[in-house]
Amino acid sequence: MIRNDSARIDPKRRATIDYKKKQFATPSYQQQNYPHRLNLYHVPPTTEIRLEDFEQWAIDRLRILAEIEACSFRNKTPAETTEHVKPLLDKWLRLDANSSSPQGCADTRLQDQRRKDHYSHFILRLAFSSTEDLRRRFTRVEGSLFRLRFQTENARERQDFVSSLSLDWEAVSDREKRTLAQDLLNATPNLKKSDVEDGGWFKVDFETVPELVETRRIFVKGGKAYVPSKEQMSIVMAGFHARLEQGLELTARALPRLDEDDRLSPILNHLSNNFAIPDSSLADSDTALSGATIHASSIDPLSAHFPLCMRNLHMTLRKNNHLKHFGRLQYTLFLKGLGLTMEDCLIFWRQSFKLITDETFNKEYRYNIRHNYGDVGGDAVRRGRGYSPFSCQKILTEHPPGSGESHGCPYRHFSVDNLTSLLQVTGVSDRDVLRGVKEDVEKKRFHIACNRVFEWTHKNEIRQVKDDGTWKAADLDTIVHPNTYFKRSYLLKRGLAGDSGQSQADNMET
Repeated sequence: MIRNDSARIDPKRRATIDYKKKQFATPSYQQQNYPHRLNLYHVPPTTEIRLEDFEQWAIDRLRILAEIEACSFRNKTPAETTEHVKPLLDKWLRLDANSSSPQGCADTRLQDQRRKDHYSHFILRLAFSSTEDLRRRFTRVEGSLFRLRFQTENARERQDFVSSLSLDWEAVSDREKRTLAQDLLNATPNLKKSDVEDGGWFKVDFETVPELVETRRIFVKGGKAYVPSKEQMSIVMAGFHARLEQGLELTARALPRLDEDDRLSPILNHLSNNFAIPDSSLADSDTALSGATIHASSIDPLSAHFPLCMRNLHMTLRKNNHLKHFGRLQYTLFLKGLGLTMEDCLIFWRQSFKLITDETFNKEYRYNIRHNYGDVGGDAVRRGRGYSPFSCQKILTEHPPGSGESHGCPYRHFSVDNLTSLLQVTGVSDRDVLRGVKEDVEKKRFHIACNRVFEWTHKNEIRQVKDDGTWKAADLDTIVHPNTYFKRSYLLKRGLAGDSGQSQADNMET
C-alpha cells in the first residue's frame, strides 16, 4: 500500500503555486539605505530593477573602469589619473557627498546615485567572475576606483564611513603607545613626537598591509603592524580587496546557474567581451563637424587624420583601385560617420574603382552602398537609416581579415614587422613610441597602442589645449571609435576647441 506524504505537492496543483515562493527564500533586506557615499559592496542588492537599467548602469561603470585601466597602462601618476577620471565620474557614475544636500543621506537624489553605484558593481561582478584573469583585472581596477573615491572624500564623511566598518583591527591603548613611543617614532617616517602621543593607532596582522611593510613605513612587533591613523587607507583597501576577492570566488561558483536565463546571459557576455575595450555607440553629434561639409574630393587630404585601420584601407584602395567586401563595408560606414552623403559616397567609390565599367559598378557595388545608408533594404534598415560606423570593439572581434583582405585592426591583425613598417610609412618614426606599441600589442592592449600613436602625433596640440584650458580632461579620454579619432585629430590639428569651429566648412575643402 502506498503511503501518502502530506508534505508532497500534488502534481495537479503545482501550476497554482507562486513560482517565487517555490524557488526563492524571502530576502531579509529588500530596500537598502546608503548612509555613506563609499561602499565596500559586502551586501548584494535584492530589489528589482528594469532590464534596461541593468545593462545601462553596467555600461556606465565599465566606461569608468576602462579609463582607469587605460591610465594605468599609460603610466599616469595617481594625480593625473584623478584629474582625468574625475570629470568622467561626474558624467557617468556621479556620487555626491551627504553635505551636498540639506536632507543629507536621506535625499532621494543621493540614494538613487548610490543605488546605481551599488547595482552596477554587482552586475559587473557577475560579468567578470568567470575566469581568473577577469577576476584579477576587475579587482585591480575596482580597487583603484575605490582608492580614488576614498582619497577625494571629505575628512568627516570618510571618518564616519571608516567608523561604520567592522574591520579586523584593534585600537592601540595609550599605555602601549607610551611604551612603544620611541619605536613607533623611529619606524614611521615623517612622524613627529606629538603625532605618536596624540594620534590614533591601530594593530593589524602584518599580512594585512603588505604595501606598508614593503616600504618600511610602519613598526612591526609580534606579527602585528602598528598603523597610524593617517595610513588607515591601507587597512581599508586591504579589507576591500579581501572581501571583493572572496565575493568573486563565490560568484564564480554560482555563475553556471545563470546560463539558463536567456535575458541576462547575452548582456553579461557582452559586458565581459567589452572589458578588453569598451564598446562605443556613436551619435551623429559625436562625429559631425558643425558647419563642415565633406565631399568626395575631400577624402584624400582628410586621410591624414584617419586612424591606422582606415588609413590602411584608404592606402590599399588607392594602390589597388579596389577593396574586398568587408573592407568596403568598414570604410563606407566610417565615411558615412564623417558626414559624407550617400551621393558623394557613390561618387567616391566610382572614382576609386577605375578598372571597371559603369555597368559593372552599378550591378555589383551600387546597391550595397545604398543599403549601408538605409536607402534600400528592409523596413528595419530604412528606419534605422542604415548601419552605424564600426567601433574599435567591433573591428577587433568580428570578421578577422583573410588572405588578400585589408579590413580589421592593424594593431591586432598585422605582424609586428608589418605593423612597424606601416607606422613608419604614416610618419611614426620615434623609437620609444614604436617600442611602446610593440609592448602594447604583445600584451593585447590594442586600443592603448592606437591611443599611444595618437598622443605622439598630436603631442604639441594636446599640450596647447591643456595649457589654454580650452579642452577638459573628458575631451581627451581614451579613444574607442575610429570616427572619434578622426574628429579629435581634425579639431586639434586645425586649432579648434571643441565643436565651436566656425571656419570648418572652408577648412574642409583645403
